[in-house]
Amino acid sequence: MDDLDDLDEAITTAARKRALAAKAFEEADQELRALLVKARAANKGPSHLARLTGFTREWVAKIAPKQ
Repeated sequence: MDDLDDLDEAITTAARKRALAAKAFEEADQELRALLVKARAANKGPSHLARLTGFTREWVAKIAPKQ
C-alpha cells in the first residue's frame, strides 16, 4: 500500500472533521426540535420561537405543531 502524501492526509483529516461536525449537528438538531416541542406544549407561540431561533414561524409550527 502506498504511503499517504500530504494532500491525502489533509483530505482524510477533513473527512474526519466533517463526520464529527455532521454528528454534532444531528445531536444539536434533535435537542432543538425536542425543546421546540416542549415550548409549544407550554403555550409558546411559533412567532416567539422563530425570533429565538432565527427560523421561520412556519418551520417552527411544522416541527412543533400545537398539541
